Amino acid sequence: MKHLYSKLSVMLIAISAVGLAQAPPKTAAAPAPSAQPASLSPVPTAGQPPNAVTAASPASTGGPIDPARYVIGAEDSLQVTVWKEPTLSGTIPVRPDGMISLVLVGDMRAAGLTPMALSADISQRLKKYIQDPVVTVVVLGVNSQRIFTVGEVNHVGPVMLTPGMTPLQAIVSAGGLSQFANSKRIYILRTVAGKQEKIPFNYKQALRGDNEGILLIPGDTIVVP
Repeated sequence: MKHLYSKLSVMLIAISAVGLAQAPPKTAAAPAPSAQPASLSPVPTAGQPPNAVTAASPASTGGPIDPARYVIGAEDSLQVTVWKEPTLSGTIPVRPDGMISLVLVGDMRAAGLTPMALSADISQRLKKYIQDPVVTVVVLGVNSQRIFTVGEVNHVGPVMLTPGMTPLQAIVSAGGLSQFANSKRIYILRTVAGKQEKIPFNYKQALRGDNEGILLIPGDTIVVP
């Protein structure tokens, strides 16, 4: 009997070993997919195509010309647009005498007027030929508001004149004085009533803030010996 029990025990152990060998191995559970970060690309707004570029703000472009305040001058370039009248629209230069020439209207004065005032004047004149004309005047090129720098500055030539500009600011806009400049002999040439005046400018006093009374006007020339 002991011998029989021994054989049965061996058979049971063998069967258990075979069953364990044939059982499929347990695979590790696949990790759950991690949450993807939100996309950082901008979502186009309604009515805006993808990758559309919005218009630049006035600050980034230097600021538009105020049609109610800017005074048109000689040699400025104007864009005159008459709504639904392409033959009457176009780019118009202001002549040295301050006049412009328009179809139907002829010669008329533009210098000394603001773009808004000029557009109203043109509209009034066109009423003889067009019913309720709508006119827009845009300044394309500001060529009248300039001063000039000559001599020992780093960038000789015209400088765009901004409201309240001082000679010191103009010199800075021209790249500053060169290493050979004589800062004690700088002067401004200005034409008044057909006569040229020579206005001395003390550069060192301006650096100290003691020469703020001189303001530039269109056509001035800063001479740096």
